[in-house]
Amino acid sequence: MGIVVLDFGSQYTRLIARRLRELGAFSVILPGTASLKEILAHDPQAIVLSGGPASVQDPDAPRPDPKLFSSGLPILGICYGMQLLAHHFGGEVERGKRREYGKALLIRHEGPLFRGLEGGVQVWMSHSDTVTAPPPGWRIVAETEECPIAAIASPDGRAFGVQFHPEVVHTPQGKRILDNFLALARVERDWTPAHVLDSLIAEVRERTAGKRVLLGVSGGVDSSALALLLSRAGADHVAVFVDHGLLRHREREEVEGALRPLGVNLRVVDARERFLSALRGVTDPEEKRRIIGHEFIRVFEEVARKLGPFQFLAQGTLYPDVIESAGGTGAANIKSHHNVGGLPAKLGFALLEPFRYLFKDEVRELARLLGLPDGIRLRHPFPGPGLAVRILGEVTEERLEVLRRADAIFIQGLKEHGLYDEVWQAFCVLLPVRSVGVTGDERRYGYVVALRAVTSVDGMTADWARLPHGFLDEVARRITREVPQVGRVVYDVTSKPPATIEWE
Repeated sequence: MGIVVLDFGSQYTRLIARRLRELGAFSVILPGTASLKEILAHDPQAIVLSGGPASVQDPDAPRPDPKLFSSGLPILGICYGMQLLAHHFGGEVERGKRREYGKALLIRHEGPLFRGLEGGVQVWMSHSDTVTAPPPGWRIVAETEECPIAAIASPDGRAFGVQFHPEVVHTPQGKRILDNFLALARVERDWTPAHVLDSLIAEVRERTAGKRVLLGVSGGVDSSALALLLSRAGADHVAVFVDHGLLRHREREEVEGALRPLGVNLRVVDARERFLSALRGVTDPEEKRRIIGHEFIRVFEEVARKLGPFQFLAQGTLYPDVIESAGGTGAANIKSHHNVGGLPAKLGFALLEPFRYLFKDEVRELARLLGLPDGIRLRHPFPGPGLAVRILGEVTEERLEVLRRADAIFIQGLKEHGLYDEVWQAFCVLLPVRSVGVTGDERRYGYVVALRAVTSVDGMTADWARLPHGFLDEVARRITREVPQVGRVVYDVTSKPPATIEWE
């Protein structure tokens, strides 16, 4: 029970699902062209039609199953979704002479969809086509100066369309509008951390009954929370921590010290030489990820032969991992994740990924309920391939040591200045170039280290963190003084998009 979000290619579709979950409504995303049978299989109480780049005037534009409109399900159409509603029910949609993009003000709004909103309401527009006449019997319930038909409502009050995007932060009261729709549709609000945890425990218990699970633990919140989830569900499992030689400073010791007291059945495998040997001479980032992914699986297969048999391989894969590895509908392959895109075809295990459709902040809440200490629960994300994708170019022992020491200084500085919890993720990147510098009276060529710190909610988008200049100066001085191989420190001021958070 909950809401099905039909995706027509909007960059905000995942954000719609997140906002609905934040309001306590379970939501799933399906392709916009999903059949009514596929939609009803999820037992939805309401439907949201996302925005999208197409025009309803195009004959090959994506459209929902026509039977959806006579299903009786409440529908909210957003942007392109509103145009689909208007077009289907006999309204008029025209190609805009110019695109309307940015902030706008509702100078009029009425009806239950806008309950509790008074005065001018700021909204975010992003559309080319425009509804110029509502369908027969439908009412215009909102307008802006530039858009006289900014929202419409069906005669029976079961379907609504909004030309703006209520899901983005640039529509400050957008969650109230979505909340009103959920109330009108009488959608259940049981998507809470406690309910999700209970559901996952039941799911894992059912799937793993009488079977054994091999779990790869990295020490991050995702895999650590998964280890506790398996334990809570009573699954027969072994948690394996692979030291691939690509870890941060003293990370292996921290992981063992944190997880063993929690009762995790932890086995540590020292595979440093194996991974570094496989990476020797490799510079392409996708090839690095592929090699590391394959080596991980080989290690697990060897452990399984010694400790098995196992029927499942459990992984802390998250929704952003799936999307970026082209696991979502129509998604482009941004980069392969070792636990998604790098898996060999013949795995030998069935995959168990309970967090596959959760975002990072949702997993952190589950981890809190499971009793995971904040030292791990609130740690910044760390990529599965480790420092291999933070060393641009070939991975060597020397470069790893340089990066580890520089990264430790940066992270320690953030914690000392109370900035660590203010950013989503922070780390150092070692560039494949050397820069001239002066030490004493001598010229020397040293490595260039880039500092990267971003703010985000779920990693889907991110903004570069505005760290104090004095702090950056202090960190740069410490790195160049304490890591003599480094001659220059720079700061990355690129957001996501257009960049990704990691450099590789």
